[in-house]
Amino acid sequence: MSFYDATVPAFLQILNSLSGLLNKAETHCAAKNIQPEVLLSARLYPDMLPLSKQIQLASDFAAKGCARVTHSEVPSTPDTEKTFAELQQRLAKTIAYVNGFKPAQFDGADNRDVKFPAGPDRTMTLKGQQFISHFALPNFYFHAATAHGILRHNGVEIGKRDFLGVN
Repeated sequence: MSFYDATVPAFLQILNSLSGLLNKAETHCAAKNIQPEVLLSARLYPDMLPLSKQIQLASDFAAKGCARVTHSEVPSTPDTEKTFAELQQRLAKTIAYVNGFKPAQFDGADNRDVKFPAGPDRTMTLKGQQFISHFALPNFYFHAATAHGILRHNGVEIGKRDFLGVN
């Protein structure tokens, strides 16, 4: 399996499923007469980030992960989304961006040095393989799964098949 095949399709599968989850969340809000802001600001626990930020971070780990490992320009993505429609636009842009990568860009990327921010005041450098398998993908899945958990916890009728994007 190529490094591209181990990375890009995984990101695209879950980014598309997040779009489907947001569609179901918006439908849930309309059916239950819930203000969308209530769900978008929902958290699993008070010290955790809200749903909107989970979607933003999942998008960032996919797009910026691909950019960093291929030594492409890292996209700037200010976190300004406040509505389901705006989050859907962000996911669509991220999907288009990740879809734009070609397998050849990942050739040798598993052994390249990848420098990335690790907090506000420091950076880390890992080889591409470690960056993707120990940082980008785990963080991506964490934020995607947390978004799913927030929605399920708040009564949106979704399950594992929705998370996997196979419904």
